[in-house]
Amino acid sequence: MTRRGHVVKIGCISAALTLVVCGGEAFGPVDPGNDPNFTIVAHTDEGFGPTNRKVEVFGLPIYAYPEVEDVKLLHAANIMAQYLDNDEDGIADNPEVLDALKSENAALYMWKRESQQGSLEAQDLGADESLPQWHASGQSGRFDAALEEVWHVITYSGFATAYPDVFGEEIGTSLANAMDIARGGRFLSVPSSYPEEAWYSYDDRTCDYNCMATEYIYWAMTSMLGGQRNRASEIQHEWKLNTRAKVQETDTAIYRLLTDPAYSFPEALPDGRYRR
Repeated sequence: MTRRGHVVKIGCISAALTLVVCGGEAFGPVDPGNDPNFTIVAHTDEGFGPTNRKVEVFGLPIYAYPEVEDVKLLHAANIMAQYLDNDEDGIADNPEVLDALKSENAALYMWKRESQQGSLEAQDLGADESLPQWHASGQSGRFDAALEEVWHVITYSGFATAYPDVFGEEIGTSLANAMDIARGGRFLSVPSSYPEEAWYSYDDRTCDYNCMATEYIYWAMTSMLGGQRNRASEIQHEWKLNTRAKVQETDTAIYRLLTDPAYSFPEALPDGRYRR
């Protein structure tokens, strides 16, 4: 997971609404796409100059570098919409979370080349990691990372901001306390080895305590929604509870949080086909 990169401020000029010029380089024209719910548009947003277009989901922008395929951009938009409006009635399920995301200027950007990763001040998603076919193939093959990176934005900028005492990522919140149990103890950094009883054992040493919490709620939520059911052996080194039943039986603390109706968490795994 890459949470935020360095801010790159490059001014852009939009000409005739479809041609974007950044630093003397023309990127246009921008194809609006054919999605029934979302339109790709050119933009001149400060801080995202290297990207040439965006899609907005409930007012939240998803930017794309010029090389990113439109189908990948639109797929990410549909995933975000389904997380926020899981019953697909056209209204965000939790207005407080949506307001928090907006207040935090939450955004996602998509990159194609590795040199573009971590280049902007927003959550990033690689175009080649956004895989609509994973859903169409019955969750076989390479995992659709859009499910992860989009969810990260929603939790650390949305739920953590709207409910800081519950879903904040600092020590002592309800989420963090549940994570401490799942890791077999409170570890501010990755331990040399996790206790044998731990079922959450993320081992990326660049990931601090807050980052660990972001990953924890991702593993728990997507497992409960059925997104990890075919990945037990692949993810075992990080997360052992790959189904809803396992989370419910073993990690009772996070299960209670994620099923509390007060927070309107998703009940169905997004598949990239919002309102279709």
